[in-house]
Amino acid sequence: MATLMIQGTTSDAGKSTVVAGLCRVLKRRGISVAPFKPQNMALNSAMTAEGGEIGRSTALQAQAAGVEPHSDMNPVLLKPSTDRGAQVILRGRPYGYMDALDYHAFKRTAQRSVMAAWQTLCRRHDVIIAEGAGSPAEINLRAGDIANMGFAEAADCPVLLVGDIDRGGVFAQLVGTLALLSESEQARTRGFIINRFRGDIALLTPGLDWLEARTDKPVMGTLPYIQGLLLDAEDGIVEGQSDKREQTLSVAVIALPRISNHTDFDPLRAHPQVNVTFVGPGRSIPPVDAIILPSSQSVISDLRWLEQQGFAASIQRHLRYGGRVLGIGGGQQMLGEWIDDSGEAENTATRVPGLGLLPITSRLTTEPFGFIRAGDTAFATEGTISNDGQVLGTALHGLFEYPDISASVLSQLGLEHAEHVDFDAHRECELKRLADTLEQQLDMDAVLALLKLS
Repeated sequence: MATLMIQGTTSDAGKSTVVAGLCRVLKRRGISVAPFKPQNMALNSAMTAEGGEIGRSTALQAQAAGVEPHSDMNPVLLKPSTDRGAQVILRGRPYGYMDALDYHAFKRTAQRSVMAAWQTLCRRHDVIIAEGAGSPAEINLRAGDIANMGFAEAADCPVLLVGDIDRGGVFAQLVGTLALLSESEQARTRGFIINRFRGDIALLTPGLDWLEARTDKPVMGTLPYIQGLLLDAEDGIVEGQSDKREQTLSVAVIALPRISNHTDFDPLRAHPQVNVTFVGPGRSIPPVDAIILPSSQSVISDLRWLEQQGFAASIQRHLRYGGRVLGIGGGQQMLGEWIDDSGEAENTATRVPGLGLLPITSRLTTEPFGFIRAGDTAFATEGTISNDGQVLGTALHGLFEYPDISASVLSQLGLEHAEHVDFDAHRECELKRLADTLEQQLDMDAVLALLKLS
């Protein structure tokens, strides 16, 4: 067994993408490989074959590796519900809500779960490609760390450090991060990957030479900015979408403060007949055919925010003019008559009125909403539609990933003759494009040497 860890100088430096690409490259070479993220803080999640819950980006990496996603691949998932607290998912199952200080004290218990999950994966696969979280140089989070160098030290694995040149200051990112590590952590950092480079590589070469001389560590590759790459994001909303051949349905998605599973809408961004706009605070909802309320990790507080922003009134006006509305997960709950948190799933102990657009009352729980799987026809019998047909709701995520279900929902939202778009095939094409780029731009011989593979 061999483990290689990819860490980054910042959040969104490209760790998730590099891990997915490496998993696909190794799979091509006939190597049994699996992704691993010790600790993830994200609101985009996916269900595993055994019914657990992991980060959405880890599930994508499992697809890249050609294996079923498993809760051992992401043993600690933190789903923020406030700026100071989060729901803790431990090895796929809800463990409870903790504030930051409580979780810090819980880390020793979490580390035992992390190492047990990693050891289980090591018994199943020849290679593990692990992913860090945020940056290893966060001084205030070093004690009891399980997300970055704390895991790398416990697993005694080499580390490659990714820096994002598109943000600027990539040499300061890499040198500064390395300088803030301990001597043993510096030693296990075996090289750098520069991500999202645009331009002539000849202009970058003097900087690469300086970096290698300054740190005595190799630059393992400079990855270009891959235009239009659409893969499941770990957390942040990316609004870019492919050019539309026939833009006939306009959709506005409300970007709630605690929006979860916004990757539900990636298939719409890739759909040639749908234009998607995310509407955040301080903005008005543009004239569109349909408004979507996404899921939320804090349904009641996000409902109050929706009303404070004036979006509730805008939705009512949109319906008066004949528009359609779809709620998914927590969004469906907001559209109902009442939301009941008497069980304190969100620590509010309240029962509040919803928008009153669907004849349902929802009781909040800590369990995740359902996810559609290939071949699942649950949407045919699941969901709620208003008497006038303008308002739809469902508890299921992943509606738009499956061509038949997507076409049916888009038809109800007002798109006639919707094309059947296979988003999984699109995802496979994107993984191929990513892996091809890594094969060309990354020193794979050096990567295989770190893994002790020829």
